[in-house]
Amino acid sequence: MNKKYLLTHTALALYVVFALLPIVLIFINSFKSQKDIFDAPFKIPSTESFTTIGYQTVFNNSDFLLYFVNSLTITSVSIIFIVLFGGMAAWGVSEYKYRGRILLSLFFIFGMMIPVRLGTIPILELLQSLNLTNTHTALVLVYIAQGLPFSIIILESFIRDIPKEIKDAARCDGVSETDILFHIVFPLLKPALATVTIFVAIPIWNDLWFPLVITPADGKQTLTLGIQQFIGQFITDWPTVLAALSLAAIPPLILYILLSKQLIHGLFAGSSK
Repeated sequence: MNKKYLLTHTALALYVVFALLPIVLIFINSFKSQKDIFDAPFKIPSTESFTTIGYQTVFNNSDFLLYFVNSLTITSVSIIFIVLFGGMAAWGVSEYKYRGRILLSLFFIFGMMIPVRLGTIPILELLQSLNLTNTHTALVLVYIAQGLPFSIIILESFIRDIPKEIKDAARCDGVSETDILFHIVFPLLKPALATVTIFVAIPIWNDLWFPLVITPADGKQTLTLGIQQFIGQFITDWPTVLAALSLAAIPPLILYILLSKQLIHGLFAGSSK
């Protein structure tokens, strides 16, 4: 093993430790009492110190399941439309030649450069005029607009790499453009779709700003907003706070585990362009 290889993997291992250590500490301390957390924060719970009092408090004193379903619904619907519309737009930009195509691509890049939060007031005014405030539909529409530029740019670059002969052969067989997109191109975009899904889903799941501004009403809160309000009531009850944070982190971790293989393929494909 050469010195450069050893140094690289040592640095990566240290980065992994520093990145995962806070998550591990949150999880193991969520199964301890307040006293045990302060006495031995780095110690794994023993049979004497193990307790689920924090999780019991979360489920008994909050509408956690309601918040979870709200976030899961909003995130899932947003991702479906982002991937669908993003793939269709990327197909139109990359596959056909027409006047203004380059300007359209620049428009999507421009959408990635400007944070959507800068338009919070106009967005809120528009939603109020449409009577969509305090609705999950409003959040889905905002998240679709937020995620589409990234989705289009990523998928466009992958669609360009699909051999033209495959698409031309399908056209010669009389396959429609819609069928080519959904039955030939989309199956070849699995790594790209996984990349888009993870990089778009996590910000949506963790977002606090738009749920706070658009859907603050009771029963409409997302998991992030609901837990934030819940933690405000139990700020000194660390087992409860850590239990709530652990529960909120589980879905993104599951999503990453399920799509990690495709994500890695997508990242390696992107690095080779």
